[in-house]
Amino acid sequence: MSAWYDGKRPITVAILAMGGEGGGVLADWIVAVAEQSGWIAQATSVAGVAQRTGATVYYVELHPSTSDIPLGGRRRPVLSLFPSPGEVDIVIASELMECGRAVQRGFATPDRTTLITSTNRVYSIDEKIALGDGRVDSAELLAAAERAAKRLVSADFAAIAEEHRSVPSAALFGALAGSGALPFPRAGFERPIRDFGKGVDASLAAFAAGYARARSNPVDITIGPRPVTAEERKQREEDRRNKIAATDPESLVGPALRPLARRVLDLPAATRSTVLHGLVRTGLYQDERYAERYLDRVLSIGDNPQLTRAAARHVALWMCYQDTIHVALQKTRTRRMERVHDEARVASAQLSQIREYLHPQADEITDTLPTWLGRPLERSALFRRWVNRLTWQGMILNTTSVTGYTMLSTMARMRPLRPRSLRFAREQAAIDAWLTQVRDTSLTDPELAREIVECAGVLKGYGATYAHGNSSFSLLLDAAGRLHGTPGAATELAAVRAAALADEDGAELQRRLTLLPAQ
Repeated sequence: MSAWYDGKRPITVAILAMGGEGGGVLADWIVAVAEQSGWIAQATSVAGVAQRTGATVYYVELHPSTSDIPLGGRRRPVLSLFPSPGEVDIVIASELMECGRAVQRGFATPDRTTLITSTNRVYSIDEKIALGDGRVDSAELLAAAERAAKRLVSADFAAIAEEHRSVPSAALFGALAGSGALPFPRAGFERPIRDFGKGVDASLAAFAAGYARARSNPVDITIGPRPVTAEERKQREEDRRNKIAATDPESLVGPALRPLARRVLDLPAATRSTVLHGLVRTGLYQDERYAERYLDRVLSIGDNPQLTRAAARHVALWMCYQDTIHVALQKTRTRRMERVHDEARVASAQLSQIREYLHPQADEITDTLPTWLGRPLERSALFRRWVNRLTWQGMILNTTSVTGYTMLSTMARMRPLRPRSLRFAREQAAIDAWLTQVRDTSLTDPELAREIVECAGVLKGYGATYAHGNSSFSLLLDAAGRLHGTPGAATELAAVRAAALADEDGAELQRRLTLLPAQ
């Protein structure tokens, strides 16, 4: 037995995993390892539906043979059905937020717990539905795990499993074996995988990689270097592009946009990479003339680097708004098809289908139509009833079929007609009005002007989400006008903008607006 374990109580193991990650199989493997060594084992699970695809807590208790252990006349020990805070020896988390849940619930404690966690992220529902950036900082989750556990094994076990074309449970099982937290030999861990009979070679390869990752640490397993976050990788790439853009911006764009890229040299060096991103984005979204329109708008902002960089980002995002033409283009791109095939691991000899689940609304249809036709249909109650009757149950389109692909590709090829559409005219007028307010404000209050630029961050999505964001945006611009010329205007507008992203019904925004000075 391990030095830390005296055999007088069960070893307790809690596994926190999401649907499809093999948490149940992992629990079964642990039970099998114990039972083949003559131990008594019990596994239970409590399913949940509140997190992503349904997070489940699997709980295992292992007790050695009772022949030499007094149990007060009982033949078998009494084992618990659910983990108790402060009484868990081993916690295994399939993802970093699940690790955070284990810490929050008190399953991991610094006096006894070996915590094994994968550092990959699958964003929770609360993170996804936030109107702003609702993501929890991964570095903070990892730091909390280090503080909460006696020993910590952390690695991207999902990536390890993917590398060996297996599932995370196999890599985590290897990490458990390598950690030495259970008193069983490696061969004992490998046997249940072989007995399982499915994907044996791939699972054993992932197991070996997880085992090696855990064994590479010293006995007191500690956290390694903090993983590079997506934001840090993005910033490094931005810095690299800025260095190139300072001298050779034309190399970062296609041939059609190179004449425009030369004009980027007129901008401050810190803004060039962002502007080049915007050029490429707007050029792909529409055409070279649209990219030129984007550049003219950015150049009109002035010579304030921070203001120009923020404007370059938000102007590009707004100009590339989501409409049916753009959605159809994204769904039929070759790179997207290849990515889906790679993620599904489709072999060259296999047939596959990609099905789109669509729910078109009346506004999405009228927005795409020419202004002369879309405007009257937008006001038509009869047209809306007709569309709702046809689409209220949604529709499924097979993108890989001749009919489905033809429908989407035909819609994507309507890009030349977009400038005549109802929504295009409306969006361009709104963008110009917004930028006019930014430029006028920047003459006397550059900080407030930058906050007005950031207000465009509430514009996103389509349908009801877009309508809500558009309504909030109008209120924010009105608030900016009321605040212009008052002390601390930029700070106050930032607080109002945060309120606009606080809830879906706009209650917090309305409350915050009542605190502003009257116009």
